[in-house]
Amino acid sequence: MKISVVVPAFNEEKLLPSSLPRVKSAMEAFAARGWESELIVCDNNSTDRTAEIARGFGAKVAFEPVNQISRARNCGAAAANGDWLVFVDADSWPTRELFDAVARRIESGRVVGGGAVLRMESPDAVVRFVTGIWNRISRVCHWAAGSFVFCETVAFRAVGGFSEQLYASEEIDLSKKLKVRARLLGRQFIIISETGILTSDRRARMYTAREHLRFFWRIIKAPRATVASREGASPWYDGRR
Repeated sequence: MKISVVVPAFNEEKLLPSSLPRVKSAMEAFAARGWESELIVCDNNSTDRTAEIARGFGAKVAFEPVNQISRARNCGAAAANGDWLVFVDADSWPTRELFDAVARRIESGRVVGGGAVLRMESPDAVVRFVTGIWNRISRVCHWAAGSFVFCETVAFRAVGGFSEQLYASEEIDLSKKLKVRARLLGRQFIIISETGILTSDRRARMYTAREHLRFFWRIIKAPRATVASREGASPWYDGRR
């Protein structure tokens, strides 16, 4: 068994020195089972030291010239040699307990993939409330958050990976496709809830309440058009870090 951990990264020189050591520590859950693993960072056309820092932590670095989250994840997956793929965002910090939970699901033979509930680092009550709502939706609908997705490589390739027609919500699209794949195989796409993925609240902090409301209004008014364009999904692409 071999596991490929893929980290998409665009101008993440500030966060990679803290996130990559924690990813590598979490990967010990695979080594404890005698499984091979590899760490792949996809440099999504960064203009900072993202690639250099990733190599310094022993990661294989792939390069995607088009700045798009879907393309970055797909590029990292294309460079992977693992039987299973684990996608972790650069501003998220998995634990060994989470990767152990993933390994147990893999060993069961009953899943094609899944995600995990979110744990937000923010002390802000509104952020925690919204996170709680998302976690409920995630568990009920079996939708993985983009900060953490795992799946069998064969299944990922069979469904075409992350949609490159989308600039946001591509993880929900992938979840839906993998759920269909799972049903055909008599398996499941699951959300791990006994432990979760700790993720940064930086997007909540970087934008004003008015900017958040404006984005959510666009989502409500024209959801597909919003996530299908770089301009519509501007909170992911305007370069703020």
